[in-house]
Amino acid sequence: MLRALCGVLAAFYSCFSAAGEITIAVASNFAAPMRDIAAAFERVSGEHRLRLAFGSSGKLYAQVYHGAPFDAFFSADQDKVNRLIARDLAVSNSRLTYALGQLALWSADSALIDEGPAVLAGDRFRKLAIANPKLAPYGVAAMETLTALEFEQTTRGRRVLGENIAQAFQFVASGNAQLGLIALSQVYRDGKITGGSSWLVPQALYRPIRQDAVILRNISAGPPERVAATKAFWAFLRSPKARSIIESYGYLTNAANPEPPTTSTKEVRDAK
Repeated sequence: MLRALCGVLAAFYSCFSAAGEITIAVASNFAAPMRDIAAAFERVSGEHRLRLAFGSSGKLYAQVYHGAPFDAFFSADQDKVNRLIARDLAVSNSRLTYALGQLALWSADSALIDEGPAVLAGDRFRKLAIANPKLAPYGVAAMETLTALEFEQTTRGRRVLGENIAQAFQFVASGNAQLGLIALSQVYRDGKITGGSSWLVPQALYRPIRQDAVILRNISAGPPERVAATKAFWAFLRSPKARSIIESYGYLTNAANPEPPTTSTKEVRDAK
């Protein structure tokens, strides 16, 4: 009997040490940090591997809903994770807020944005790129910002929509749009903007972009190696190393309890 028990325990523990590969759906705004996190995790684990699929939160949600074989989902908001849990497509107690996103007004032209949002009132730009608010949380935040600053109507004919925040950024980086309301993480590395000119949009102007992740029910049908890899990765996400990577891209990692904004909507509007 003791021998049988040892065999069971050995089988149990081996499933948490065997190599596994998992596939993770990741919102486009988090592509760069996730690549770094995945590389760091693979180095630390020495055996597990991650496959990453990027897209707008809306499109990835639809793929999960229709049975795409993802093991975990990193959304750019909380709503889509809520919906997956409500439909019993995700493991509710695995949910975590991995980052609080920040919005930035950015131009590839280093001289274009010199007085915060004032550039939006003038004729120094032809196109303003934002992510499609029907698909991407950063697009929703962009529209909330434009409405709060009373630029929603004046920029209507000059807005160009990206399918996701990555495409919105590309419109600006390529020069097809002179301005973009994008994720700060796309132009921020290790404490500074990587190029061009920018304005960090005060969080008073848009609802917090709480970015949630969740393990999907697909994992229960997978081999033990995938379960082990997923659990190991979820533990790594809470490590100081993962948090430092996330913060290096301009995200906040105290997303569950962010500090209240110190700048009011009226103060920013009056400064236009």
